[in-house]
Amino acid sequence: MGIKTVGIVGAGQMGNGIAHVFSLAGYDVTLTDISQDSLDRGLATIRKNMDRQVTKEKITAETRDDAMSRIRTTLQVTDIGPSDLIVEAATERETIKTAIFEDLQPHLKPETILTSNTSSISITRLASRTDRPERFMGLHFMNPVPVMKLVELIRGIATDEETYQTMLQVVDSLGKTAASAEDFPAFIVNRILLPMINEAVYTLYEGVGNVRSIDTALKLGAAHPMGPLELADFIGLDTCLAIMNVLYDGLADTKYRPCPLLTKYVEAGWLGRKSGRGFYDYRGETPVPTR
Repeated sequence: MGIKTVGIVGAGQMGNGIAHVFSLAGYDVTLTDISQDSLDRGLATIRKNMDRQVTKEKITAETRDDAMSRIRTTLQVTDIGPSDLIVEAATERETIKTAIFEDLQPHLKPETILTSNTSSISITRLASRTDRPERFMGLHFMNPVPVMKLVELIRGIATDEETYQTMLQVVDSLGKTAASAEDFPAFIVNRILLPMINEAVYTLYEGVGNVRSIDTALKLGAAHPMGPLELADFIGLDTCLAIMNVLYDGLADTKYRPCPLLTKYVEAGWLGRKSGRGFYDYRGETPVPTR
């Protein structure tokens, strides 16, 4: 399967990063979202990040301009139907993702491959609600997409070998490394990472340490580049909670029970960096712990 055109659903943090790396790799990209503001912000972010790459001499100004010229935007999700490959990078809610694939279905080419950037939702279940479960895969990029080298490739139970091999080649063409995962809740990275973050929240909840001491302990004691609570704020506490609930519901094991304090922060709307407050308050010049 020759992949030349890529449709991306969602111009947010993940979607614009995915558009960035595909356009730099020479693919023609169509980016869609439900609001023009989101599309404009997404394009501005891509431009800013490519400008940074030019400044650091990772790419040339000509390469940046060529890549930007390969990205077009649309408010109509059906416009991306004729793409060779579609990457869904919408909100981490199964009902939304399913509705997007249902809207796209009548407009797809027979050979179009469908993928989801979901970090935890069952690929088999998403695929079963389309007309092409054999050409459906999980394509989970890490955040920030232009920087992180890993892509999790998740095969659903019906994914065929040709689709898998094609997506291996696509990931390689982006200059990234694929880690193949089986379709079980949260796959590999989040199956390991999110319980660690949840345990850090329990450590805070139980008073074992405060925000700063917990993050300092993991940064200096385990050589993590970011502390777990700082990382949770970066990911988004609502996303962390959603993934923990997927693990808890999907594996029926109490060790995955989301910490009540994590739930409380999400209920308060303190979602981390994107809302201005989470385990740190970001509204001043420097982040300040909230506990």
